[in-house]
Amino acid sequence: MRRYGAFLIAQMHQVSGRIFSRMLKNHDIETISPAQGRILFALWSSDDIPIHELAEKTSLKKTTLTTMLDALQASGHIIRVPSGADRRKIHIRLTDKDKQLRETYSQVSAAMASLCYEGFSEEEIELFEGSLKKILANLKRFESGKDAPARSRRGKTQ
Repeated sequence: MRRYGAFLIAQMHQVSGRIFSRMLKNHDIETISPAQGRILFALWSSDDIPIHELAEKTSLKKTTLTTMLDALQASGHIIRVPSGADRRKIHIRLTDKDKQLRETYSQVSAAMASLCYEGFSEEEIELFEGSLKKILANLKRFESGKDAPARSRRGKTQ
């Protein structure tokens, strides 16, 4: 049987990105894209972190992350600060401008989650998010080269 999970996830990503952008615009947040929001979200939970740690938290390649950080810095949302211990390491830190944005962005994120989970029970949400975490772990493990693609599913050779 053919599976369409990855295709559906890709479609959900595209549609939800457009809706989220519209919601941000409706709240006068036009300088932050959903992709940049992922960076800010990670920093809101752990501010003043090295770039490599931010790359891990967001699953962004360092080149993509650097480009997005350039835009966030140009718009005044983050600053790059050399590490005190090792000046070659750069930490990313939120600015006061971004800290003020956090509340509105969080409200928009909550509205988006409500839209996505409309009609779901708490149990269904937990099961769904648990499944997504497993898929993400599988993909990260494969990307890192630590695991070959599965040759079987549920003990049956494909």
